[in-house]
Amino acid sequence: MVASLFSQLADRPLADRLRPRSLDEVAGQDHLLAPDAPLGRMVAHARLVSLVLWGPPGCGKTTIARLLADACHLTFEPVSAVAAGVADLRKIFDAASARQAAGEGTLLFVDEIHRFNRAQQDVLLPYVEDGTVVLVGATTENPSFELNGALLSRCQVFTLNRLDEAALLSLIERAEASEGKTLPVSDEARGDLVVMADGDGRYLLGMVQTLFEAMLKAPLNRDALASFVQKRMPLYDKAQDGHYNLISAFHKSLRGSDCDAALYWFARMLAGGEDARYIARRLLRFAAEDVGLADPQAMPLTLAAWESYERLGSPEGELVLAEAVVYLATAPKSNATYMAYKAAVAAAQRYGSLMPPKHILNAPTKMMREQGYGEGYAYDHDTSEGFSGQNYFPETMERHNFYRPVERGFEREIRKRLEYWDGLRRKKASQ
Repeated sequence: MVASLFSQLADRPLADRLRPRSLDEVAGQDHLLAPDAPLGRMVAHARLVSLVLWGPPGCGKTTIARLLADACHLTFEPVSAVAAGVADLRKIFDAASARQAAGEGTLLFVDEIHRFNRAQQDVLLPYVEDGTVVLVGATTENPSFELNGALLSRCQVFTLNRLDEAALLSLIERAEASEGKTLPVSDEARGDLVVMADGDGRYLLGMVQTLFEAMLKAPLNRDALASFVQKRMPLYDKAQDGHYNLISAFHKSLRGSDCDAALYWFARMLAGGEDARYIARRLLRFAAEDVGLADPQAMPLTLAAWESYERLGSPEGELVLAEAVVYLATAPKSNATYMAYKAAVAAAQRYGSLMPPKHILNAPTKMMREQGYGEGYAYDHDTSEGFSGQNYFPETMERHNFYRPVERGFEREIRKRLEYWDGLRRKKASQ
């Protein structure tokens, strides 16, 4: 029996064998679990509220939920949102109601809670509301996108950190102490192993277990390690939160004229499997929205980069897009046209269907000429300045200054022209 027990322990994955036994053993989440931190204070008073743990894979969400149940003396009922249905939940609620009647509490842990549809989320509400269960949901996706408002209003959301270098190194040391041997890699390779894990403690311990079980005759150097284990794929879901976070970081780096940061986020998106055509479309949007007429070459150059990518394909085409990234990041910036367009749209909605002034309307019929269409129109090319200064707004609408070019790039020249024409307009109005 004893031998069987030990063999069962040995068969368990290293990450499971090293699962923390108390909250103070959890790595990298002191901002939530320290005695003076939010969850630490709840545990100290044994008063746990329903909550959602939001964080990347391998940061300890399931472990923390289980330890919270132990620390607050609650029965732990785990379900996976991928596999559980409403019938499964109702069985848990029935058992929890019986415990509640006996003065005992239940912690319902829903892993990947973002996978529950709206109806399944609604089933949770009355049982969370009346305290039948303390709900702890775990999600890798932004709860504000994936959970309905009614459920969110009944839960506190806590954000878990991606495990940093110190936390990951502590996991390696814990594994070495548990196994009674040193990881068979050089010091430099140990650092590379941490990088390969990309913040995922579970993935790191999986690689550590593989190295321990390999029975290597000599420690691996950096090159040998790279060929021995697979690097973890970057965290990036093209349809979810990671997609929006990275494209936001990319766009704002371009706007902030930081070409190095923009190139980094560009490379991160490509490494995560993003469609290069989507990035090309965003670059073209950026050229129009954030560079504008400060550099009139930005749009044609970006469009040419997109077309070149279509002809070259991957991976050669990525270089062309990278050149567009650098060009746009280092170009002078102006959103003056973007803001002018928004202001013009607002004015069009405000003033409704005002007629143009009659002097700028064509008069192809006798009746229209009799009604004053085209009367008094000044042909700009007939003036000495090539500028008549006439009013082109509706007669009952005051003149608006929608477009306000900045003192950067080519818009500096446009600004000079507009100021010159404004001066002529005032001069002609005073005559």
